[in-house]
Amino acid sequence: MGEKSDLRKRVGDSGADSNEFDTQREKYMTFKSGNEYFGLKIQYVNEIIQFQAITAIPETEDYIKGLINLRGKVIPVIDVRLRFKQEPFEYNDRTCIIVINVKSTVVGLIVEKIAEVVEIKEENILPPPTIGRVDKAHHKYVYGIGKVGDSVKLLLDPDKLLNDDDLSIAEQANDMILDED
Repeated sequence: MGEKSDLRKRVGDSGADSNEFDTQREKYMTFKSGNEYFGLKIQYVNEIIQFQAITAIPETEDYIKGLINLRGKVIPVIDVRLRFKQEPFEYNDRTCIIVINVKSTVVGLIVEKIAEVVEIKEENILPPPTIGRVDKAHHKYVYGIGKVGDSVKLLLDPDKLLNDDDLSIAEQANDMILDED
């Protein structure tokens, strides 16, 4: 439990001034999905929360798990593994929701496990590979490969994680839930 709290403190709030933005520019929140580690620019991350009850949305893509109520705000959540067409996993006490802001919409990403916040300098980011057998299911969301010590992190483009149809479904469901209250 302490791990999630520490990361929440390190991420801080999103009300960053320009100096703070400069120091955050090369920082990435990393998490595990399947056998790989992914990174999201920290500037997209609002917070990390414990897994909680999700209200399903009927007739949506399988990776859109539903909606959660986060301090009175209803937000859609997607399962990253299912989005990447990986095998589903059983949620447990290490499962977290990374709350991000994409195209002015707040979205939760269900991930197996938070890894750490790392700094990846621009010169240590390579374009994704274009040769060999590439699992295109998640590589279309990856804009770069970040070298961190002896390991690599697949860097995600959060704008591509959700398509416009997903955002409109989430917004409509959000409106319907709010109208019922």
